[in-house]
Amino acid sequence: MAVLRSLLFYGVFYGGTPLYLIAALIAPRLSDEALRQVADGWSRFHRSCVRRILGIHVRQVGDRPEGAALYAFKHESFFEAIDLPTTLYRPVIFAKQELFTLPGWGRAARAYGGVPVARNQGAKALRSMMAEARRFAATGRPLVIFPEGTRVPHGTEPELRSGFAGLYKMLGLPVIPVAVDSGPLYQRKWKRKGTITLHFGEAIPPGLAREDVEARVHAAINRLNS
Repeated sequence: MAVLRSLLFYGVFYGGTPLYLIAALIAPRLSDEALRQVADGWSRFHRSCVRRILGIHVRQVGDRPEGAALYAFKHESFFEAIDLPTTLYRPVIFAKQELFTLPGWGRAARAYGGVPVARNQGAKALRSMMAEARRFAATGRPLVIFPEGTRVPHGTEPELRSGFAGLYKMLGLPVIPVAVDSGPLYQRKWKRKGTITLHFGEAIPPGLAREDVEARVHAAINRLNS
């Protein structure tokens, strides 16, 4: 049954996705809000396919504060990346700059509210990134980063990338660590039924020393590893 469910999921979700891509190319000509609605709709479509076809339910644990915060997500599969606009309201996502150069996608990502991370491109690029991040934070939208830098297998606990601490220091926002256990169910060819948990940890205040904030975030995002 897992094979049949997965094949049906691939057919429905990836078969329907081109319609959203076409809409995403047209929407910016109307307004940025129209594009955000398309992106939000695609994320909800994905969540519906995950629940109705794959039999994967999503459970959220913990509280989220009002106002802007930096959400640090564990990253085990594409699930949490696609699901972000469903999990949070209009998240602003830090992503590697190369993704913003892709035809069509880059423009759409910027219009929705993505912040390109320019690694190894000097102080000017860093200042530009921070100015953009602060502009979004001033609107109260949640900012999202995957502090491990990439997807990691379930049960592994790599060190956080050095850029996370710098971002935390310069933004001056509380951090909400989010543990995710999507890997065993979603990050596989034949996906399994079950429950994915998103565990929102206690807010970590701004202004802590690097070693302290990294240790607290690292422990919190890995709490579902057992």
